[in-house]
Amino acid sequence: MTALPVPLPSATMAAVEKRRPAMAPTAGFMDSGRPSVSRAAASAESEEDFLRQVGVTEMLRAALLKVLEARPEEPIAFLAHYFEHMGLRSPADGGAGEPPGQLLLQQQRLGRALWHLRLAHHSQRTAFNNNVNVAYECLSASGRRKRPGLDGRTYSELLRRICRDGAAPEAVVAPLLRKIQCRDHEAVPLGVFRAGMLTCFVLLEFVAQAGALFHLLEDPALAVADRRVGQAVLDTLEGALGTGDGATTPAHYLEAGSRLGPDSLALAMDRAAAGRRPSSPMTREEFLEKAAALFIAKVKPVS
Repeated sequence: MTALPVPLPSATMAAVEKRRPAMAPTAGFMDSGRPSVSRAAASAESEEDFLRQVGVTEMLRAALLKVLEARPEEPIAFLAHYFEHMGLRSPADGGAGEPPGQLLLQQQRLGRALWHLRLAHHSQRTAFNNNVNVAYECLSASGRRKRPGLDGRTYSELLRRICRDGAAPEAVVAPLLRKIQCRDHEAVPLGVFRAGMLTCFVLLEFVAQAGALFHLLEDPALAVADRRVGQAVLDTLEGALGTGDGATTPAHYLEAGSRLGPDSLALAMDRAAAGRRPSSPMTREEFLEKAAALFIAKVKPVS
């Protein structure tokens, strides 16, 4: 005979219920039985989508590529400067009709183009050429009433700004600008633009090296050099540049001048100083003008 179950007191049943483990809901499922997406994963995905939609991901990628191209000594300062100039970007179509403040917009384009050109030294050929292309695109943007392209007026203005910011004397750079600038109404192709930018930057470096050379020749008290010695150095420099007649870019002439041996310079200076005739002084400005003229003579004019 089967024994009937004895009902437990209510107090005992309550204690049993307290000791019974609570049933946890199945992870990853909602009450309806459908799988639920983790809130953290959904949030991360939406944040990534947002960054892609507003262009931040591509902007950061472009900034890192610029750092790898330029390899600056201070990458953080380089990035800060890069993002600071991102605000100068203007729409390619310039808006409906002629935008207000056209002169200000043009100055912004010039400033942005100049900044891109300075991101990498001209000796870094690939990075420099890439930056030249970007600068050309910045200056080629135009309004809807104008056809895209770069005119001679904007190109010549950029050349002048490069030389002016390079602190080269006006008398030194003026002959070069007359040789490579274009007429205001002329269309400037990318090849001419690239050659002009490279020539200006190389000339500035050439003039800086010539200034350092004159510093070795000058009398500290008078700030002038002996004309015979200065002319002997210029003649030696001209001979070094003459060895690069087959060169196709201005950078080759800069390399030829930098390879000027100290022995040949010392020998020329000794010979000039040994002369018994009195010599007039040569100023720094005159020396730089003559040195720059040697370089500019090698530059082909824009045809």
